[in-house]
Amino acid sequence: MATLEETLPRVRDRIARHRGSPIGEQNTKAALIEPLLRSLGWDAEDPDEVWREYKRRSADNPVDYALLILRTPRLFVEAKGLGENLDDHRWASQIMGYAVVAGVEWVVLTNGDEYRIYNSHAPVPVEEKLFRSVRISDEQARAEETLVLLSKERMKENWINVLWKAHFVDRQIRTAIETLFSATDPDSGLIRLLGRQVPTLSTSEIKAALARARIHLDFPVEPVPAVNTPPVRLLRPFQRPQLSPSDAHGPGDGTPWRNISAQDLIGAGLITPPLELEKTYLGRRFTARLETDGQVTYQGETYRSLSIAAGVARATVRPLPPGRTSLQTNGWTFWHFKDEDGRLQRLDVLRQRCFQRKALTGA
Repeated sequence: MATLEETLPRVRDRIARHRGSPIGEQNTKAALIEPLLRSLGWDAEDPDEVWREYKRRSADNPVDYALLILRTPRLFVEAKGLGENLDDHRWASQIMGYAVVAGVEWVVLTNGDEYRIYNSHAPVPVEEKLFRSVRISDEQARAEETLVLLSKERMKENWINVLWKAHFVDRQIRTAIETLFSATDPDSGLIRLLGRQVPTLSTSEIKAALARARIHLDFPVEPVPAVNTPPVRLLRPFQRPQLSPSDAHGPGDGTPWRNISAQDLIGAGLITPPLELEKTYLGRRFTARLETDGQVTYQGETYRSLSIAAGVARATVRPLPPGRTSLQTNGWTFWHFKDEDGRLQRLDVLRQRCFQRKALTGA
């Protein structure tokens, strides 16, 4: 399989050769989009990973691609023909509206050259849901640094969620600070603060200086590892734990926190049971509850693990293999909980936090 670094020049050359030609949406998918998906680690021939013309319900309009992890859609990709202008707000609004209903947070709108990444769950107007935008044809844009966020490995590791949260916070802080300094009548609290810092200045002098000020804020973008490098997990935005060799669980192990149990999380104070769990899967919403003893209650029955409860839930909407009463399922990635900010997160996030805390403290 070609790497992202090998694929981008070929795609860039095809864009240059066909720009201005009406190659249409289907040729754009085949020549520009699907080679990129493969280079990002998605098996475009396997419907368990890449589902073309995805519909949550048979009556729905299809999404060009649903990218799935553990057979659960994590990312929608809506394709337009090369040269199509992506500024038509209807396209972004339609795909994000469908993503919200389907419970899919991340959406990509692309014409094979420009890629726009949106967070459909962000509680802001559509135009503010845009996270990043990049053009492959712009060699100075370092497209690989943005596109790598869409790779299968990085989606598994939730890099995009961590960077989005930092981006969302930074954007609000930038707006608040710029408003303070650009206001016709500067904030009185800011004037008092500056007066304490520079007591030799009068209030009128401080106001005059603020009127002249032109403030520029820079929030550097955290780089993302390339697809073919081992992922580094974050405890919080931009903080990376340094692990000793004894923390390693063998080469290629992407889940070193897998031995952390629900009881470990309860003991560490990361969970206060009972914890309400939920999941929207194939158009159906499931709810469960994690109990004090680490067991899970689902539809009045108690199960000894998250995965068994998840497998039983999935079995209500998917056919069972002969002789089975549930489907093999990773309960940690199936079940979601509401974080402190009210956003739904995979339960596995708590195991990662616990692991990273231990890595930092040596406990």
